[in-house]
Amino acid sequence: MGWNSWDVFGTTVTEAETRANAEFMAEHMAEYGWEYVVVDVQWYDPGAKSGGYNTGSKLTLDQYGLPQPAPNRFPSAAGGAGFKPLADYVHALGLKFGVHVLRGVPRQAVAADCPIQGSEYSAAQIPDRERTSSWIDDNWGIDHSHPGGQAYYDALVRQFADWGVDYIKADDMIAPYYEDEVEAFWGAVQRSGRDIVLSLSPGMNLSLGHADHLKAHSHLWRISADLWDRWRDIDTQFELLRDWAPHAGPGHWPDADMLPLGRTGVRAEVGEPRETLLTPDEQRTMLTLWSIARSPLMVGADLPASSTETIELLTNPEVLAAQRGQASSKEVWRDGKRTAWATADGTWVAIFNRGSEASEFDLTWADLGVPGPTKVRDCWNRADVEVGSALRTKLQSHAAALYRLS
Repeated sequence: MGWNSWDVFGTTVTEAETRANAEFMAEHMAEYGWEYVVVDVQWYDPGAKSGGYNTGSKLTLDQYGLPQPAPNRFPSAAGGAGFKPLADYVHALGLKFGVHVLRGVPRQAVAADCPIQGSEYSAAQIPDRERTSSWIDDNWGIDHSHPGGQAYYDALVRQFADWGVDYIKADDMIAPYYEDEVEAFWGAVQRSGRDIVLSLSPGMNLSLGHADHLKAHSHLWRISADLWDRWRDIDTQFELLRDWAPHAGPGHWPDADMLPLGRTGVRAEVGEPRETLLTPDEQRTMLTLWSIARSPLMVGADLPASSTETIELLTNPEVLAAQRGQASSKEVWRDGKRTAWATADGTWVAIFNRGSEASEFDLTWADLGVPGPTKVRDCWNRADVEVGSALRTKLQSHAAALYRLS
């Protein structure tokens, strides 16, 4: 559970904006489990722009070809301090710090033939120029048949560990699925000497056939392309989470992507500055699905500029408890665009109306695959409801309900 700069600030987030969101989270959200503060892509580009990616930029690298925070955006990084001062600040707030990084080695480092720290190799020996990204040109892929490839990732992650990084979002790793890149990066994390969460991204067209490899070589992985504040993006996650649910468990979590809530799009890749375009019902549906499916929760809002309603949505302890539940969950009932999920221990039940019209639900406990309870708690309304032989409710279009049973 945490905050990521991408949805709201795109490639251009600054240290001041990161600190402001960290401070807000520490004051208003940490007690509910929110803890990670993640700086997303191109933090090493002094001239990063809103609305997309720079091409051919002069990046901020050290003598070993390792990316460094651009000092004009992250002043505390001046003099080779890197992200350590910012990470220390986040830690002092009682939170954890994360960074985004791209697969591969910077093209600029290859052109300069930078030495690879801690090895006898250099950057010009390791690029795989066939494994380029389709959406950004900062890096070449890495040829992992050469030992310098692993040495570069080891040096990169060792630098992150020295800075105090707790979470790495490694991007462009699994679309297509680069098995050797995943293994090399995971190995670097394991050798870093620090407890670091590894998140792999993106995940469009990700095959379930990679599930066992992902579980063995990452802590969480994206199961879709970037998700924005559009109902069609939320709706797509129902099938994806249903299919990936059997592979969720301690230490390995399918990730339905960020929560495009609150004040967003200030300098983003998609759209203009705005309040989320999702309706209140759609926002609850997203939080309900992510929580019962136990997806990681990374909010993409500018938290200090977001509404009280958004923060209340994100800090409902009865809903968040489902995300932290110990039991596995799965889709247990479906009728067209109407679906229900439940946990294996019968504690949590979620009902969804994905259709365009209001709908009434009358589901027996057998329909839901759970024992008849003695108490039913409506988690969004934070109220007990009458216990009967069935769960009966009416949901508006794109709405959801979440119940805790006992």
